[in-house]
Amino acid sequence: MSNSGTTTQEGIAHDTVEAAIRAQLAKALGGVRGIIEAAVPTVAFTITWIVTEQLKPSLMISIGVAVLLLLVRLAQRSTPQFVINSLIGIGIGAFFASRTGEAKDVFLPGILYNGGYAAAMVLSIVVRWPVVGFLIGSVTGDPTGWRQDPGIVRLCSRLTWLLILPCLLRVVVQLPLYYADQVAALGVAKVALGWPVQVAALAAMVWVLARGRTPIAPSGPTPST
Repeated sequence: MSNSGTTTQEGIAHDTVEAAIRAQLAKALGGVRGIIEAAVPTVAFTITWIVTEQLKPSLMISIGVAVLLLLVRLAQRSTPQFVINSLIGIGIGAFFASRTGEAKDVFLPGILYNGGYAAAMVLSIVVRWPVVGFLIGSVTGDPTGWRQDPGIVRLCSRLTWLLILPCLLRVVVQLPLYYADQVAALGVAKVALGWPVQVAALAAMVWVLARGRTPIAPSGPTPST
């Protein structure tokens, strides 16, 4: 099937901006299983640290759990994307911690990531290229056409702010805990501020989207009258 045909089918399936963004956000989240898979390695690390207060076994168990989840995905021939993301995250954290010998540094990459991600999204709003707009472009087949409609740009800016808030909250809560060497509290905060806060943000986005019906303008030349 050609790209134009695929784009046409997607346009039919999602006849409004709001429906398109809802569908793309659901895909990005990975469902309940994807959410759990993202949280389990951190839970394993935190529990092991609370029990042993030793870095090496905590890292080994956390990585082992992530690898086990990946093997289950591969055995079931389902997409391993979310497990791989989790494994990469815990792997980067393990590298940081192994270099410094400080268990708290497992959480440093996540804090830096959330801070950088929030800054990048704020910048996208300031320059009027809100990142949520590219979800529309992926549906219409025109990556930048959505910018021609000021109403869609405003909608995407509001939705991007809702994505920024969880990132800022994680940095504000976790950074003081990091400097205070509160490893167990960092683990609890990471889990608590992970999927529950993300789901709350997505629920707020769905509420905003449910209030409007902004038509998707198909890409391509406008027919003559």
